Amino acid sequence: MANFFDILFSANFPFLRNALFAGLLSSVLFGTIGAVVTVRRIASLAGAVSHAVLGGIGLALYLSASGILPGLPPIAGALVFAILSAVIIGLVSLRAKQREDTAISAIWAIGMSLGVLFMAKTPGYTDPATWLFGNILLISGRDLLLLGILDVLVLFLAWRFYAQIEAASFDAEFARIRGVRLDALFMILLAITAVAIVLLQTFVGIIMVIAMLALPSGCAGVFSRSLGGMMLLSCVFSAAFSVCGVAAGWVFDLPVGAVTVIIAGAVFLAISAFRIMRK
Repeated sequence: MANFFDILFSANFPFLRNALFAGLLSSVLFGTIGAVVTVRRIASLAGAVSHAVLGGIGLALYLSASGILPGLPPIAGALVFAILSAVIIGLVSLRAKQREDTAISAIWAIGMSLGVLFMAKTPGYTDPATWLFGNILLISGRDLLLLGILDVLVLFLAWRFYAQIEAASFDAEFARIRGVRLDALFMILLAITAVAIVLLQTFVGIIMVIAMLALPSGCAGVFSRSLGGMMLLSCVFSAAFSVCGVAAGWVFDLPVGAVTVIIAGAVFLAISAFRIMRK
C-alpha cells in the first residue's frame, strides 16, 4: 500500500491521480443525489435510466461510425436517452401508479437491448462491457472539470431547494398544503439524476453508478437523523469507498469499479448485520 502512495505522487502516473480525484468528485454526486434517491425510494427509477443510457450510447456510436453523423460523441446520445427515459418514467409514475413497475422494467430492458443492437451493427468492434463497467483510470483533466461543474450545480440546487426536497421526501401532504409543486419537483429531480448518471457512467460504468447511488446512502441512513446529515455522511462514505477502491485496484491489479462496489457492498452488509444483531 505504501508503494501506491509513492506512485500516486509520481509525475509518471498522472492518470492515477486523475482517477483518485474523479472518485472524490463523483462522491459529491453519489452522496447528494443518492441520499435523495434513497429517501424518495426511487432507486429503481434511477437504475432504469442508467441502463436506458446504453441505448443512446449505442445509437451515437453507430451514427458516428457509419458516417451518418460523423464525430457524434456517445455522451450526446446518452443524454437524449437518459432525459427521454426519465420523462417517460416520471409521467407514468405520476399519472399511472399501478403501471410504474411495468414502465421501469420496459425502459430498462428496451434501452439495454437497443444499445446492444446498435453496437452490434456499428462498424468495427465495440464492447458493451466497456460502458457497463467503465474504466476510471482513463479520466482526463477535461472530465474532472465537467465533474466539478456538475458538483457545484448539484450542491447549489440541494442548498437552494433543501426545504422543499425534505418536505416532499418525508411528508408529501404537508408539502402540498404549503404550496410545494411536488410533480414539478419530482420531474426536476429525475432530470438532474439522469444528467448525473450520464456523466458518471461514462467514467465509472453503469453498474458502479447504480451501486454507488444506493450503497453509501444506505450506510449513511443508519447513522443520520436528517436528510442533510445523510447527504453529508453519504458523501464521506462514497469518498472512502472510492479511495479504497482505487488503491486496492492498483495494488492487486483488479478492475477499480468492481473493487469499489465490492468494498461498498461489504461495508453495507456489515453495518446491516450489526444493526440487526443490536435489535
